[in-house]
Amino acid sequence: MKTQLLIITALESELKRDSIPRGVEIVYCGVGKLNAALTTINAINQFSPRGLINFGTAGKVNRNLKGLLEIGKVIQRDMITEPLAPRGKTPFCIHPYEYFSEFYSQSASEDTGYVCGTGDSFVNAGDPWLHDQGVDVVDMELFAIAKVAHQKNIPWQSFKYITDDANEDSGKDWQERVHHGQELFLNTLKEVLSKQC
Repeated sequence: MKTQLLIITALESELKRDSIPRGVEIVYCGVGKLNAALTTINAINQFSPRGLINFGTAGKVNRNLKGLLEIGKVIQRDMITEPLAPRGKTPFCIHPYEYFSEFYSQSASEDTGYVCGTGDSFVNAGDPWLHDQGVDVVDMELFAIAKVAHQKNIPWQSFKYITDDANEDSGKDWQERVHHGQELFLNTLKEVLSKQC
């Protein structure tokens, strides 16, 4: 089975299956990098998509942001192996430590877009390293999705809806707002699909 576009989302509470336009496939990967990587590999093998879109929720590090954002770059925030490698870099690994959205770079000038930091933790406290790296939002899946897409030579795009401030109230705020970004994303998806026609 082949599809032009494959959407990968962690949870159905973020994006309902029955809201997706016909001709677009969606898979739910669950929470975290390992689940995201395995699901992305299996979904690419099943659907042979020409492009991937990740939609999901995120906590904001950049206090000036709100709503739905398009991600231009993703890094890994929880690879901490000093002194073997600087934080964010996997030691003894030949693969990139940051991934750029091919879709975004086609339409952007010199700006790389919003930066997402992915890790297997729910961020509920400040982290100066995130600010030092220019991270705008944090999530738990995108780095793994982008890494698989890069290795499979499939362009990816990501949209994140900000649900919380990545602070002590994040858990409660996320649960209350997890479904709030669906309509914004669906409107954006219509624009993406119209450009493919």
